[in-house]
Amino acid sequence: MNREYQWFSALLCYPEAELLEALPEFQTALGQWPLPAAQKATLQSFLDYLGSRSLIELQQTYVNTFDRNRSHAMYIFEHVYGEDRGRGMAMVDLLEEYKSEGFSLNSNELPDYLPVLLEFFAQIDAEKARRLLGDAVHVIAHIGNKLEANGSPYAALMRGITAMSPVAPQPLIEPPVRDMDEAMETFGPDVSGTEPLLKPAVDTVKFYPKDAYRAAQGV
Repeated sequence: MNREYQWFSALLCYPEAELLEALPEFQTALGQWPLPAAQKATLQSFLDYLGSRSLIELQQTYVNTFDRNRSHAMYIFEHVYGEDRGRGMAMVDLLEEYKSEGFSLNSNELPDYLPVLLEFFAQIDAEKARRLLGDAVHVIAHIGNKLEANGSPYAALMRGITAMSPVAPQPLIEPPVRDMDEAMETFGPDVSGTEPLLKPAVDTVKFYPKDAYRAAQGV
């Protein structure tokens, strides 16, 4: 099991009392993690933040950071596709990837929710997890940059995840805007009733469709 991914996944979830009670365990895990001093200090700053605030303050900050600011949303495909119908197709592909590894979602979260994705990485082969992280890291770094620009302590976690990637992150292009009502009318709703019904067209997950973006830029 790749426990580093679980470490980040848990800390990116909505803070509950259990999280604060487990801070000594997070501290111990960080202390045993062979990281460069600067990187470890950055992650330590986040644990210090959790330990120096009340639970209600942490919860309010979390809601203001992630639920009320879409630029910080932890839904990977939202930053890539926006409301374009490609988002639904990417979601189907990711669900198929989960199923291929025997991983099923037991929550109401979408498969591209970052804490869920990190938990998935923790359960699969380490090399495959690194490859998938290398594809998703461009979006993770993008979210981290937004968080850092707004002075959020959660930027430290995004930087930590980015540092685990085997490839350097590339900048994102603003996702295309598409009328979701039009897409729903054309394709019909999926089983959740929230996304257009689409069928998977590729066999692998594409967190970051670089070729399409290069084509759009005329590169």
